Amino acid sequence: MNLRIGGFELRVVEDYTRSLHFSLISRGPAIESSTDTANTPAKTATMLVNNKTIHIEWGDCDPLGIVYFPRYFEFFDACTNALFEQAGLPKQELLRKYEIAGIPLVDARCRFILPSAFGDRVNVESAITKWGTSSFSVEHRLYKGELLAVEGFETRVWVVREPLDPRGIRSQTIPQELIDRFGPLELEP
Repeated sequence: MNLRIGGFELRVVEDYTRSLHFSLISRGPAIESSTDTANTPAKTATMLVNNKTIHIEWGDCDPLGIVYFPRYFEFFDACTNALFEQAGLPKQELLRKYEIAGIPLVDARCRFILPSAFGDRVNVESAITKWGTSSFSVEHRLYKGELLAVEGFETRVWVVREPLDPRGIRSQTIPQELIDRFGPLELEP
């Protein structure tokens, strides 16, 4: 069931514990702007969200037949790479173009709501939810059909090699041009 409140559309689902879960489907336009509302149509911009379907394989599962929890972190890492690719920057190009060492994780956590099992097809929605000076946060929502099964949260840092220590790294300011590729962040209600 979908519910619309103001400019927000929510997906309402009941899980196996008979608890209700609300998942944000859309928030409407993130920005509506117009310099002359009488003569210029409103322009809208939305936050970039990537959708990736994952087929759960036998090797993803533990002896109970459900996805072994560390595999979700691997799924989410691949989804972050897919998000950058959707923004026009496959990982190899991202590293080359901006001369960075990478975007390593400094914080990762998950909230497990429903198990996934061998043979399931799940969909992961990923978006950057916060930009800092040299770090950013990514949120992943893994759905089994209409049900939110897992939420993943990552904080990553934009790093370059330390010039005086080839094995060392240090954070660096994220270029505004890169941030702009992902569109405006949507504000929490």
